[in-house]
Amino acid sequence: MDLRTLLERNRRWAAEVTRAQPDFFPTLSRQQAPRFLWIGCSDSRVPANQIVGLPPGDLFVHRNVANVVTHTDLNLLSVLQYAVDVLGVEFVIVCGHYGCGGIRAAYENRPLGLIDNWLRHIKDVYDRHAAEIEELEGDCARQDRLCELSIADQVRNVAHTTIVQDAWRRGRRLEVHGWAYGLQDGILRDLGVAIAGPTQLAQIYRVEPGAVQPGR
Repeated sequence: MDLRTLLERNRRWAAEVTRAQPDFFPTLSRQQAPRFLWIGCSDSRVPANQIVGLPPGDLFVHRNVANVVTHTDLNLLSVLQYAVDVLGVEFVIVCGHYGCGGIRAAYENRPLGLIDNWLRHIKDVYDRHAAEIEELEGDCARQDRLCELSIADQVRNVAHTTIVQDAWRRGRRLEVHGWAYGLQDGILRDLGVAIAGPTQLAQIYRVEPGAVQPGR
């Protein structure tokens, strides 16, 4: 398969959609009002819209290797700020997946190059939960648990941002949830990790108006 084939497939797809729904593209071009922001993995086997059954326009998407959320990633923060403040999303979903190559590379501690710096965030999660992970039998079980623990960590990182906390302070409804996707069965699993307000955060992470800064 080459690039020309992709362009031909695109034309066929656009024609088929137009035959089925003549107003689809004109309507889509006039609006974008998603209720959901999806922060997922770049893995080509995890197409966000497709696995939740939503058409284009209903899901705002950011993807990176191993769905990591850091407070120095201006790309992710820009997506989050636009989604929350401009599009008005109500739900942020951090979705990782079992069998993630980034999780496996961090777990196996194999040097891959520049990406090793990015995967340090996953290794930090492993280090904090090493005792729990190492109690499990087999690499697959350990990697799956590392995946889940990393998702939970990224959910908290989203909630710790000033973007999310400013929205809560303005009285906005905004929830952050952690899900895991199974490549083997195509099923999304709610990990029961959800944050809907600052009271669910440790005090040190809460950004409150007029708060006295430490050391002052």
